[in-house]
Amino acid sequence: MKRFLTFFVILFLTACSKDEGGNTTSGEVGTVTPDPTTPTVDLNAPTNSLGIAPSTTGDFTTLIWADEFDTDGRPDPNNWFHETVPPDNGNWYNNESQHYTDREDNSYVDNGSLKIVAKRENYDLKMYTSARMITKDLFSFKYGRVEVRAKLPVGQGTWPAIWLLGENIDAVSWPACGELDIMEHGNGDPGRVSAAVHLPNSNGDHYYLTNSLEIQNEATEYHVYSMKWTPSRIEFFVDDVQFHTFTITAGMPFDKSFFIILNVAMGGDYTGNFIDPSFSSSAMEVDYVRVYQ
Repeated sequence: MKRFLTFFVILFLTACSKDEGGNTTSGEVGTVTPDPTTPTVDLNAPTNSLGIAPSTTGDFTTLIWADEFDTDGRPDPNNWFHETVPPDNGNWYNNESQHYTDREDNSYVDNGSLKIVAKRENYDLKMYTSARMITKDLFSFKYGRVEVRAKLPVGQGTWPAIWLLGENIDAVSWPACGELDIMEHGNGDPGRVSAAVHLPNSNGDHYYLTNSLEIQNEATEYHVYSMKWTPSRIEFFVDDVQFHTFTITAGMPFDKSFFIILNVAMGGDYTGNFIDPSFSSSAMEVDYVRVYQ
């Protein structure tokens, strides 16, 4: 780890996405400002330098669902559904530039890991392709621990994400369903990853709470991105280092089941709407996804 950041930011925003009538929506938004003066986290202190107390919640040691990506070829259709239909008049939200496909060119399992490949190519009026894989209607859960071991793509403009949405999104839309972002990358220096919780305020308007940290070798080495979710608290980790926490109170949408999403977007508000003109192709590699209760 290079350094950790210590700011929490609540931004009240107009909702940047809405229900797409059968395809899942994304609230992947926000900008995180680096603070190079932040001290290193001391996890042995009563509260660490981020002001976060060590977890006293459940251990979640029983594995209830996993994909180890051990079978070469297409991702297991019993675990993953590919979203391919752009929900916003032929586009995805957040001013993203990709077209998601279910082609093996954009998502496949090889040599023990899933590859989600973003590529520069002309495809259905778009200049980039990629994949967006979800467990909606196949697997969802309420409370537990999620672990995803992954390498991230390289190149300015890539926007990999590991996240969850409320299973009831089709009924209540976003942000009322809630969103939990375990990992996003692409809004700053290479290696800067963030986690966020998205939800509606009392008026139904979207807001979110986020924090970030910077890691080394994000694209060449595997890191474990994880989240622990209890009835009262949500905690986010990279390689077992806790860097973000969220306290759940009555009326928030985090007492229902959520499903998992893996995707790599291109461009969009989160990346500053800039894609390196020399970008050709890069992949997020996922060694495993595991859920414990």
